[in-house]
Order: sequence, then C-alpha cells, then structure tokens
Amino acid sequence: MSDSADYDHIANLVEKARQAQAVLNTYTQEQVDLLAGAIVYTLSRPELASRIAMMAYDETKMGLVDSKRAKLTHKMPAIFHDIRKEKTVGVIDHDAESGITTIAKPYGVIAALVPSTNCEATPIFKSVLGIRARNAVICAPHPASKKTTLFVVDVIRQVLRSLDAPEDLVQCIATPSKTLAAELMAQCDVTMATGSGDMVKAAYSSGKPAYGVGAGNAVVVVDETVDLAATADKIRIGKTGDNASGCSAENSVVVQASIYDGFLRALEAAGAHIASADEKAKLQAVIWEDGHISRKVVARPVSEIAALAGIDVAADRKFIVVEETGAGAEYPFSGEKLSLVLTAYKYETFDDAVAMVTAITDYSGSGHSCGIHTTDEARILKLALETKTSRVIVRQPHGVANSGNWSNGLAKTFSLGCGSWGGNAVSENVTQKHYYNTTRIARPLDRFEPDEATIYGPLFDRIAAVRIEAGA
Repeated sequence: MSDSADYDHIANLVEKARQAQAVLNTYTQEQVDLLAGAIVYTLSRPELASRIAMMAYDETKMGLVDSKRAKLTHKMPAIFHDIRKEKTVGVIDHDAESGITTIAKPYGVIAALVPSTNCEATPIFKSVLGIRARNAVICAPHPASKKTTLFVVDVIRQVLRSLDAPEDLVQCIATPSKTLAAELMAQCDVTMATGSGDMVKAAYSSGKPAYGVGAGNAVVVVDETVDLAATADKIRIGKTGDNASGCSAENSVVVQASIYDGFLRALEAAGAHIASADEKAKLQAVIWEDGHISRKVVARPVSEIAALAGIDVAADRKFIVVEETGAGAEYPFSGEKLSLVLTAYKYETFDDAVAMVTAITDYSGSGHSCGIHTTDEARILKLALETKTSRVIVRQPHGVANSGNWSNGLAKTFSLGCGSWGGNAVSENVTQKHYYNTTRIARPLDRFEPDEATIYGPLFDRIAAVRIEAGA
C-alpha cells in the first residue's frame, strides 16, 4: 500500500484533472478535434520532433533517433487522420432498423502508463485520444525516461493554454515510481496500460478498469512461394526499426526447409550477421539476467550487443541471427528479446510451421501477433485459424505494419490488445473507440415475438428432437 503522502500527491493531480475535465465535458466535437489536431500538428513539426527524438535517445540510450522522430512526424498524424473521422461527442450513431441511438460519454480521468521504449510518442497518443473523448489524462512515465515524457506533456499543456483550454487536462507525475503509478491507477477512472508485464498486471489489479497490452514475440513464417531477397529486406525493415524496441518487431522466422539455407544467405545480404554456435552461447549469456532481458541490450546497436558478448561482428551489420530448434524455457531465444537479435527455425510441412508458431507464442507472446510471407491464401487462413494471435501480418515488415500502417487496414495505434490469451480485455489494436463509454437509447419497435421455428432457425427440427430423461 502507498503511504499518505503518495495518496495526497496523486489526489491533488486527480482533483485538478477532474476540474479540467468538467470544462472539457461541455466541449463540442469541433472543439475537441481542434485541441487534438493542434497537439498532433505542433508535435509533428520536424524541428520539435527532432529535438524530442534526440532527447529520448540521450535519456534512455535506446532505439534510433530517426525512428523516434518518424513516430511524431508520420505515425501520429496518420493516427489522427484515422480517428478524426470517428464521432466522440454526443450522439455518435443511430440505427433505424434496431431503434438504437448510441451516445458517447467520457470515462473521466485516465491513468496513462508510459514505457521508456516509447516515451516520446505514447503520451501524445493517449492524450490525443483521451481529449477527443473529453477525458483528462495523467501520465505515469518510466523513471528512466521521465525527462522526455515531462517535456512532451509540457508542450501539450502549452498547446491547450494557447487554445484557452484547461492545461490540467494533461498532467504528468514529476517524480515517477511504481508506488505512485499504482496509486494513480487506483484513483483514476480507467488505466491505459503500456509497459512492462508487471505494470500491466498491476493495472488489472488496481481495482479500476484497464486496457492492457500483452508481451510481444512476433513469429514470422516464410515459405517457398516468395522472393527470398525481397522478403529478407522486409524482415530487416521490421526488425531494425527503432532498434527493435517495439513489441511488434520480428523475433523469430520459421523458414521452409527447402529454402532455409538460401534464406539465411538472403538475410545476410540484407545486413544480418549469422551467429555461430559459440557466438550464440555468448549472446545468451548477456541477453538475459536472472531470467529477464537485460536493459544493456534492449534497443541497443548491434555493435554494443556484440561487444558485450565478446564476439566479432562487422561494422555494417544491422542485426544478428541465431539458429534454434525448440521453444520454451530451455530455449531462451524462442522468447521476446527486444533487441536486434532474430531467431531462425526450419520447418518441413506447413503443419510443422503452425505448430512451431504455437509453441513459441505459448512460451512468450500468446495472443499478440504473427506474420507470414506466402502467396498461398490457404496457408494464410490456416495460420490465422490455428494460432492464438490477434493479428496475422501478410507479406509486410511486421514491426512496421502490426500497429497499423498506410499499407494495411489495421487501426493505427501504439497499444496492441492481445485478448484473453495475453491477459487483456480486447484482442485488437486499441484505438479511439476504447477511450469512451457509451449510452444506448432503445425505442419501441413495431414487431412481435416470432414462433419457435423462427427463433431457432434452420436447426429447429434437430434441436426439438433432442430428448433427455426427466429430472436429468
């Protein structure tokens, strides 16, 4: 339990947020769209975005400045383009056939957990979607990236002030800690949880509703129907974005046996270093500490990972590939690595490939995502039907496409729900519709109760033929 000082500190933030939210609750759709759009536009200006990206890198030493800048200059505007089409104020839908009118209403005050791996974009994403739905937002930054998150929140507050809106619609814990984050989640109305597994579990245990994310560990199948060089380059793009800091970055490739050796050569041509058995052992010794991924390798350059492991890797190499045969605790490379290390598997039949994807995600990443590079539509559907994954990415760089992209129809987001498989409430990309409550008006319809045959449909005769013993 937190002490009284923690409680009072958070209570003060929440009270200011509630006062600000009461004002926002009177805003029209046009007014909230203006606030949200101005926040995105301001923070997507190249000079400011570059400053924030450099700040995030300097503070965390994780990821790539260019990737972080692109989240602000390209990803956030793309997200806004999608969500601005959705009504979030007042009556948002009326279905004449059912007689149902749907009204959107705010949650109130949202606790927004901000991970160190995305400290530059997550506070913008959650603030923008929160404000569009007339909520106030309080950010709980990771201690390792609080400077960047505080700076971003301050910019957002400046934008709000410039538009005569209450600046306390968005606040940030200045001296973050796990106890303050826990207290925040307990006092706010709902939590948008992005971060470590421990923090997501804490969100679900806070006593308040929460939208969480599950562990990533994207497994990508490569079959013999695709161009090897083009596919290897897509995997390079997905794997190396922001130095693999994202949960959607490719973590394993499962490759058909007849093309396995050729595909390793294609990966090498795309910039991979193929590790020997000895190098693999040295990498394993440094990537994990006490069963957890070492922060010394998370989103760090290949050169640093290689130096840490004491292996020689050419300066032009962009990621490292290790070969593996099994999944589970005895095969740590089958788990999420959050680093520029990719695991390669070989499969014979497609059933073997599906079984391997299942085994890997059962160990780490259940409910999250997988991908496939094939031209065989039956294989795509089989993978989707038989794996416990919320997204199946087809012939695209997984790390780029999984959170929504101009090249696919997924909702653009920074929060990826993993369903009950991953311990989450939703199995889709968390987007605007998850940021508000709804009230439904049900009007009377001019219709009557149908007969039993209509109620039970075409199976009625078989249903009605079922007999049981009396009292059974």
